[in-house]
Amino acid sequence: MQRILIIGSGGSGKSTLSATLGQRLALPVIHMDALYWQPGWQEPEKPDWQARVQALCLGERWVMDGNYSGTLAQRLAACDTVILLDLPPLLCLWRALWRGFRYRGRVRPDMAEGCPEQLPDPAFLNWIWNYPKRSRPKVMELLDAHRQGRRIIRLRSRREVRQFLRELDWNPSATAEHNL
Repeated sequence: MQRILIIGSGGSGKSTLSATLGQRLALPVIHMDALYWQPGWQEPEKPDWQARVQALCLGERWVMDGNYSGTLAQRLAACDTVILLDLPPLLCLWRALWRGFRYRGRVRPDMAEGCPEQLPDPAFLNWIWNYPKRSRPKVMELLDAHRQGRRIIRLRSRREVRQFLRELDWNPSATAEHNL
């Protein structure tokens, strides 16, 4: 596990897990949110963003978290391990709301400077709630297309995430039981 991609719904714990894995495996952590957003929540130009992601993917070792469907295929092609955090939507909603209150008006550690946290807007909450029906099928399709030569780990509960981390502490290669 030298190039780990962590994906999943908003509020699923991608940034938290990537920070934990980065520390435990001594891998650099790349938070896509921190790189995508520009001050004042401005989006980058598409060609600039794609070039930046391409450059990041060339790194030899990393833990990268974030969805960004427009670059997901190229990040899947570059990684050796994918962790899909497929947690229940209600839990993800709760976490997104909690994060909004916890960091309201301040910049999160995994976010770009100049992008203070706000309470989640209805569209974001709707995306989280509908992730299993609308986004997950597309993600699963992409995972299927990039399965060759990659370990794909699907974690469906907080318990499975904790178990995965315990197994990782004992043996970094002993996580196959969570494979899709």
